[in-house]
Amino acid sequence: MRNFPTIHDIREAQERLKPHVRHTPLLRADKIEKVVGCQLYLKPETLQITGAFKIRGALNKALSLSREEIANGIIATSSGNHAQGLAYAARMLGVKAILVLPVTTPKIKIENTKALGAEVILFDGDTAARWKRVYEIAEENRYAAVHAFEDPIVMAGQGTIGCEILQDLEDVDTVIVPVGGGGLISGIATAIKETKPSVRIIGAEPALTPKYFHSRINNERTTLPLKNTIADGLRISVPGQNPYPIIERYVDEIVLVDDEHIIAGMRALAKDAKLIAEPAASIGIGALLAGSIHVKPEEKVCTVLSGGNWDLHDLAEIYN
Repeated sequence: MRNFPTIHDIREAQERLKPHVRHTPLLRADKIEKVVGCQLYLKPETLQITGAFKIRGALNKALSLSREEIANGIIATSSGNHAQGLAYAARMLGVKAILVLPVTTPKIKIENTKALGAEVILFDGDTAARWKRVYEIAEENRYAAVHAFEDPIVMAGQGTIGCEILQDLEDVDTVIVPVGGGGLISGIATAIKETKPSVRIIGAEPALTPKYFHSRINNERTTLPLKNTIADGLRISVPGQNPYPIIERYVDEIVLVDDEHIIAGMRALAKDAKLIAEPAASIGIGALLAGSIHVKPEEKVCTVLSGGNWDLHDLAEIYN
């Protein structure tokens, strides 16, 4: 089986998902663009059904599996948004969902996952350890495991965002995408570069978890110590095995963003665009505010706001 999505896979995913997910709008960020110095558009997956883009990939994968394959249930691990997407997919299809979440998962993501009918197992361990446990449980119970970023069908689902951006802003110059495991940017970059290669694709990664940034410098997948970053959805210590070569092929640049600039991005989105975005979703705005990305006044820049699921108490502290 191929370990990467094709443009055909992404267009097929778009047709498969059309009745079930939102085509989120492109919003012009007039106030923020005066500060960052370009024509700025926001792709708010914060407005997606489960509050994040992850439903696209999770549902695309679930719908591609046979009833026999998912009969006993579907399982995954996640920092929270993939869990909600998969839980939604399972509820829609009438099957069981089991999600193994890190103990550090924001309370709202745990509650939202449970509210969708999923069984939640909290696990104290890094991503690799959590996936090891997922595969053990899947084998014991004959569950279908749905990887958040290694699965090409999941990547294809995320890639539908790229198709929508080109559909709504065909002369876009630059697209900025948050980078965690790499599934989102792999899908979007494939969709855009295979359709319009001239578009610049930039990955924005937390400075505290610069796994793709250093892997590019080292010319190989590089594992780094896992550090805490406010962008919990992007907190991974090693690049995805399947996304890595896709990112090396299609992503023009990877920039690092400090937590303070991520917080500034959150504040700017709330104050000037009236959008509540979690830290992972605000990283692109943070990169622009920090001056990490070179842009021109006439340049049309789109940044993907990947999700808006974050604890309101924590948000209040940041906004105050």
